[in-house]
Amino acid sequence: MIQVNISEFRTHLLKYLRNAQRGEQIGVTSKGTLLATVMPPTNQREAARAALSTLAKTAVIHDVVSPIENDWDIME
Repeated sequence: MIQVNISEFRTHLLKYLRNAQRGEQIGVTSKGTLLATVMPPTNQREAARAALSTLAKTAVIHDVVSPIENDWDIME
């Protein structure tokens, strides 16, 4: 991650945003203190598919249609 002063960032905003779009993380600082991190955009659809794929590997599928032999607590 590169770090850039806020005045430099403001002056060359479009350049830094294009760098972020290409995958680079940019730390914006003021007097040496980190104010913000500009990151590349995430593809929400791909992230959701990856999360579902991970979940599907550990999911256990049961029969949810057939009646169960035990009564629910609410039924008592």
